[in-house]
Amino acid sequence: MSEKALVYPMFAMVVLSFTVLISLFRTRLKSVREGAVNAGYFQTYTGATEPEASLKLARHFVNLFEAPVLFYVVCLAAIVTGLSSGSFIALAWTYVALRVAHTFIHTRPNVLTWRIAAYFSSWFVLIAMWTYLLIFNL
Repeated sequence: MSEKALVYPMFAMVVLSFTVLISLFRTRLKSVREGAVNAGYFQTYTGATEPEASLKLARHFVNLFEAPVLFYVVCLAAIVTGLSSGSFIALAWTYVALRVAHTFIHTRPNVLTWRIAAYFSSWFVLIAMWTYLLIFNL
């Protein structure tokens, strides 16, 4: 397998982030149209309270630039070092699947126990990827 195959799960994470961004934009636009918040609020994010629906999406969008950054880095490190095993690529896709699940749970039913399970499972996979990279590049 080619280590370039890791570009696909990284791209999937970018698509996930973009999808959440579009949902956030649409939700904020709807909030302004319905009068739930004044458009001026979004200039400085002061003077009002953002509606819960868009606040949840905004928090989730920020979350996609926290731990997933470590995912992008480990994938790039694997590409640079030539780590192209099927196992590593499977871990990358598992991470993406768990992040998609986390996104769905957080932005839809928002059941905290499910959300925590998806979130920490993705962290375990991420740690496994970093451990794999370390072990096979010694």
